[in-house]
Amino acid sequence: MSKIDSPRQSRRSFLAAGAGVAASVLAKPALAGGGNPANQPPNVPEWTKALGEGVAVRPYGKPSKFEKDVIRRDVEWLTASRESSVSFTPLHELEGIITPNGLCFERHHGGIAEIDPADHRLMIHGLVERPLILNLEELKRYPRVNRIHFMECAANSGMEWRGAQLNGCQFTHGMIHCVQYTGVSLRTLLEEAGVKTTGKWLLVEGADAAAMDRSLPIEKALDDCIIAYKMNGEALYPEQGYPMRLVVPGWQGNLWVKWLRRIKVGDQPWHTREETSKYTDLLPSGKARRFTWSMDAKSVITSPSPQAPIKHGKGFTIISGLAWSGNGKVKRVDVSLDGGRNWWPTRLDGPVLDKALTRFYYEFDWNGEPLLLQSRVQDETGYVQPSKAELRKIRGVNSIYHNNGIQTWHVQANGEVENVEVA
Repeated sequence: MSKIDSPRQSRRSFLAAGAGVAASVLAKPALAGGGNPANQPPNVPEWTKALGEGVAVRPYGKPSKFEKDVIRRDVEWLTASRESSVSFTPLHELEGIITPNGLCFERHHGGIAEIDPADHRLMIHGLVERPLILNLEELKRYPRVNRIHFMECAANSGMEWRGAQLNGCQFTHGMIHCVQYTGVSLRTLLEEAGVKTTGKWLLVEGADAAAMDRSLPIEKALDDCIIAYKMNGEALYPEQGYPMRLVVPGWQGNLWVKWLRRIKVGDQPWHTREETSKYTDLLPSGKARRFTWSMDAKSVITSPSPQAPIKHGKGFTIISGLAWSGNGKVKRVDVSLDGGRNWWPTRLDGPVLDKALTRFYYEFDWNGEPLLLQSRVQDETGYVQPSKAELRKIRGVNSIYHNNGIQTWHVQANGEVENVEVA
C-alpha cells in the first residue's frame, strides 16, 4: 500500500477542487444515481405531471418505498428460536445520533409481550416504607425527564471474539440504538416509596414470558436511571417494552428491563440465572467475571462498510461512523486508513452527550488503492478503545460479552468492503 496523504493535504486538495467536484457531479447525474433518463434533466419527470396523494392517506407516516431495504435484520442460524433472539439496527444506513423507533434493534428472551396498559401495573415493594402500585397514567403524573442515551446489548460484537465473522456493521455492531427517552427518574419513585436504610439492591423484573430480571445496585438506581414510557416523543414500541421499561444509562442492555412490572428493594443481589449462568464473561483461567455492567468506549465506521461500499470510484470520500462510552462523553475519535500504522483525528459533528452515540466524520481524497479502515475512540475518562489483540490478551476468546475491540474494514480497489482483522 502506498503512503497515505495526511489529513491536511487531503482537506486542502479537496477545498481547492471544490468547484470542480460540484461541476463534475452536475455533469454526470445518470452516473451518480442510475435510474430512468426520461425522468432526468432536461426532461420533465413523470411525478410532476399528475397530482399526488392527499393528506391523511398515510395517517401514520412511513419511509419512502425506495427505502424499503432499510430495516432490522436477523441471522436465522444465530439462535435456536425466534422468540429468544435478536435483530440488528442498520447502522450503515443511518446518520446523526438518533435511531428511528422502528429501527431500534430487538433482543427478547420470551418474545414480544403485547400488553394492554389498562391492565399493567408497576409495583415497588420490599425494603420500603410505603409500597407503591402505579398504572401508566399515575406514572405520568410524576415530574418527567427527557434524556438521550445509547442502549447496547452486552453481546454486541460477540461473534467477533475468535476472528472476523459477520460481513456488515449491521451484524457486527448493530445491537445498539440511541433515542430520547421520556419518563420518571427512578430516584423520584424510590424516594416516594421511602427506601429503608438496609435497602442496597433492586430486583427489576419484566412482564414478558421470560420474566426477565436483574439485580441493580441502589447507587446506580438513584444516580441516573429512568422508568421510560416514551421514546423519541411517542409511546414505547411493543418490542421496546410498551408500556414502560427501565433505562440504565451506560450499562449493558439486559439491565434495561422491558415491560417493567416489579421493583423489589433488598439488601443483597439475587444471583438469578441471568447473573450466574448467562450474562457472565468467561476468562482464560476458567473463572467468569460477573456483574460487568458498564459498556466501555467503542466505535465503528458505518460507511464505507461491507453493506455500504464505495460506489463513486476514487476521489473525495466521506468516512462516517459512531462512537460511544458507557463511562461518559466521547472526547475524540481517530481513524486509520492503513490498519493502525497511522492515525488521523476526525470531526465530531452534532451533540456530544453523556452516554449517547456521537457521530464522527473524516473526509479525504481516495486514490483508489486498497484501505484498511479502523476507528479508535477515547472517552472523557482517558480510556482508549483497545485493539482486539490487546483485549484477547486479558479476556481470551471464550467470552461472548463486552467485545469493544477496534474493527477493521478492508476496502478493495473496486470499492467493495469486507470484514477482516490485521495482526
